[in-house]
Amino acid sequence: MIFGTHDANTLKQFATIQKQSVASALMADGHMGYVMPVGAVAAYDNQVSVVGVGFDIACGNCAIKTDIKLADISTNRLTSDILLANPHKATSDPLLNTFADKIQKSISFGVGRTNLANDAPTDDPLFLDEAWYHIPNTGHFRDELREKARKQLGTVGSGNHYVDVFVDKADNHIWVGVHFGSRGLGHTIASNFLAIGQGGMWGDKGKEVETLLDLHSPIGQEYWALMELAGRYAYVGREWVARKVVSILGGKELDLVHNHHNFAWKETHVVNGKKQQLVVIRKGATPAFPGQRGFIGGSMGDDAVIITGSSNSSNMLQQTALYSTVHGAGRVMSRTEAAGKRNFRTGQLLKDKVTGKIINSGKVSPAMMSSWIKNFGTVLRGGGLDESPHVYRRLSDVLSAQQETITVTNVLRPVIVVMAGANEFDPYKD
Repeated sequence: MIFGTHDANTLKQFATIQKQSVASALMADGHMGYVMPVGAVAAYDNQVSVVGVGFDIACGNCAIKTDIKLADISTNRLTSDILLANPHKATSDPLLNTFADKIQKSISFGVGRTNLANDAPTDDPLFLDEAWYHIPNTGHFRDELREKARKQLGTVGSGNHYVDVFVDKADNHIWVGVHFGSRGLGHTIASNFLAIGQGGMWGDKGKEVETLLDLHSPIGQEYWALMELAGRYAYVGREWVARKVVSILGGKELDLVHNHHNFAWKETHVVNGKKQQLVVIRKGATPAFPGQRGFIGGSMGDDAVIITGSSNSSNMLQQTALYSTVHGAGRVMSRTEAAGKRNFRTGQLLKDKVTGKIINSGKVSPAMMSSWIKNFGTVLRGGGLDESPHVYRRLSDVLSAQQETITVTNVLRPVIVVMAGANEFDPYKD
């Protein structure tokens, strides 16, 4: 099943996945990924795809509804009606800008923990989980990875990872939303099992090719245990960051919506008229079983939503979608296409060594991005041209393409968006 429209390269990748899996679906926000398209869902019989789950194991979204309203955090006593009519009032509001600065200073973006808030739960029971013993300690691999995981817990990273403050357009309540995954822990697990699945050992480098692990095998069982550990790690980190931001705003938690969108689950589905227990991999797709809620972001200049899976038990589209939906708006241009060809550490545009001319300046200029953000009314900290709203579809369009498989329950408008700076180096970004 294919929702929405996609370019030829994405469809070619998905066609390969269709041949290799028991059942598959492509969500409307799909685009090219490593081997498997982002936005794809694939079901396997007792096998798990390492590149399907991906390098950012357990990347996902967490949103918390608070007891405060927009007027409580804005100098001009803004309401959603005022904000929609006069978006510039948000970008120039002194109190909103103060809160944006506090979030940026308190929460760490990029690789290390450089934030003012240093109380991330590095003593969480997950660090004593038996799954760690699936990592060999020859060469201190286990000890070093556990220590790296402790240091990175609660860091947001870069790329499209964010901390947002939203206003609910229906009732003016403030929501806090975050998007990131298992950081270096997940990346290291994925990288090593790619190598192991191709006949190597922990510490070797494998090729980024389809690598299916049999869950009946010791290797498959070890990967699954460590994948689930990375999932717990991501949940703890996201909830700590979201709750920290709620406390910065002076609010209390009323509701929590939390989900992975890069993960594998053991689920029962009907395929060709038969119920089967399958391993379902969602790579950039949100689980959306009947009544299940999910938080889906758009971009720094677009609304986000809370959704629920359709409660219509006879909805055949839901079944063919493998009870999944989009995880975001979906990119329409690559990072290089948007921002130009740049030095990945300095962020400077690269020049031809002979002519001195810029090789590729990109399709999105700072003026274009600034104008969109100002007109939309977002107080922005960080964020590069490769994350400008221009590089994404509109979320309302991709949600519409998912048809009656989901119901939108809340529409959330971002008033503060905090991301890593354009030149923040992070090898684990999505």
